[in-house]
Amino acid sequence: MPKILRIINRFNLGGPTYNAAYLTRYMPDNYETLLIGGHHTDSEEDSFHITDQLGIQPITIPEMKRDISLISDGKAFQKIAKLIDWFKPDIVHTHASKAGALGRLAAFRKNVPIVVHTFHGNVFHSYFNKAKTQAYIAIERRLAARSSAVVAISPLQRKELVDKFRVVKENKVEVIPLGFDLDRFQIDQDSKRAKFRIKYKIEPDELAIGIIGRLVSIKNHSLFLKVAAQTQLKTDKKLRFLIIGDGELKSSLIEEAKHMQMRSEGCKANITFTSWIKDIDEAIAGLDIIVMTSKNEGTPVSLIEAQAGNKAIITTDVGGIKDIMLPNESGFISPSENEPLMTKNLIRILNDNHLRLEMGNSGRKFVKNRFTYQRLAYDMDLLYQKLLHSN
Repeated sequence: MPKILRIINRFNLGGPTYNAAYLTRYMPDNYETLLIGGHHTDSEEDSFHITDQLGIQPITIPEMKRDISLISDGKAFQKIAKLIDWFKPDIVHTHASKAGALGRLAAFRKNVPIVVHTFHGNVFHSYFNKAKTQAYIAIERRLAARSSAVVAISPLQRKELVDKFRVVKENKVEVIPLGFDLDRFQIDQDSKRAKFRIKYKIEPDELAIGIIGRLVSIKNHSLFLKVAAQTQLKTDKKLRFLIIGDGELKSSLIEEAKHMQMRSEGCKANITFTSWIKDIDEAIAGLDIIVMTSKNEGTPVSLIEAQAGNKAIITTDVGGIKDIMLPNESGFISPSENEPLMTKNLIRILNDNHLRLEMGNSGRKFVKNRFTYQRLAYDMDLLYQKLLHSN
């Protein structure tokens, strides 16, 4: 029975945890999998409810943190190496950057036969200055050269890794999209909608527009606030804008929202900060439109989930966005930082009830079979079997 040591950055609420948890739980029975990862930060919601629901008991490595630290990273490396000695995996599969560096280095040191890495996004633009970005690219090239395979989560990401940033050779890359339990976004939608809207005092005649994700620079919530202000100025409809998530920029974004109200004469955009919501299917049921304003993304989970819940989406054109939606059918796309076009697109959907419903239905049809955890496990099994047989 092949043993898999699966390593994620940290157990915070987000796509990588879902991906790793579903692969740990739903791979065929002829695999034995151990899931390990770092601890979530104080500004993040933990994701242990996901592993608990799936009956998984992961191992947490507190020293594997988001920020770079020679001391903490060194301790995390040593712990991973000891776990490899104890578990004796046939495959080490890492997910995202920190786990990908420490986990792969430990696997190489311990001569693990097969080493696989999944890019859930990348830090090759919009995160750091040019020198630091080039350093990260150089590190990833060296790690990829020694890896057995690299998993890209969208065709566009594969193109970026191979052609744009030249991180890995094409013959090493497999495209395996993310997978989730999307059925829950169709269950009890009316009762979930009522519960969410009662909790946040959203009136029946209010249209609720939400953005979901960490409150960090790369997500560009400032653009969401600007679009909210301009949209409310240009329509008489009753609107509620909800920022779902938490993070290091929460205080500054709250202040920005207050200042925006003072600067925009006549603007009465109603903005609510909810912090993290674990039952995101309730939030999506309660919202009418879901927005993403990121400067960089891999595969935006919130937009897959939004479409699974029959919601129209408005998004910036970043990462693999065009691989997970139908442009102009399940939502509208605008270039990053294009506030006027994003505002125009949002107003168009707000003013056309039929269009909003049609987009939601188109999105549901598009994602329902493409992004299931069953398909994810099947695709990963094919990759593992290929690597095991060729090793």
